[in-house]
Amino acid sequence: MALEITDGNFEALIAEGKPVVVDFWATWCGPCKKIAPDIEALAKEYEGQVTIGKCDVDSNDGLTSKYGVRNIPTVLFIKNGEVVDKQVGAAPKAAFEEKIKSLL
Repeated sequence: MALEITDGNFEALIAEGKPVVVDFWATWCGPCKKIAPDIEALAKEYEGQVTIGKCDVDSNDGLTSKYGVRNIPTVLFIKNGEVVDKQVGAAPKAAFEEKIKSLL
């Protein structure tokens, strides 16, 4: 299951050293709801290899501002504490999986 990523727990997740995938979303966002099952499935498939989580933009202004998220869904792919890729807008599961594989 995708982890809830917040302003409060993000730095600790990065410090663990595993690649991190953050899905910036909101409850009112249609495209966010569309990709949610894919994000959940990928979180299960890559459990232990990659930390995959969701960050509610309405509750986490700090992270949203830090990464300049203006459109949702925005999915960031982070390795060694640096954003190495991102996907803005809905995309097929295969597109997300390809980006996750490049983190490994």
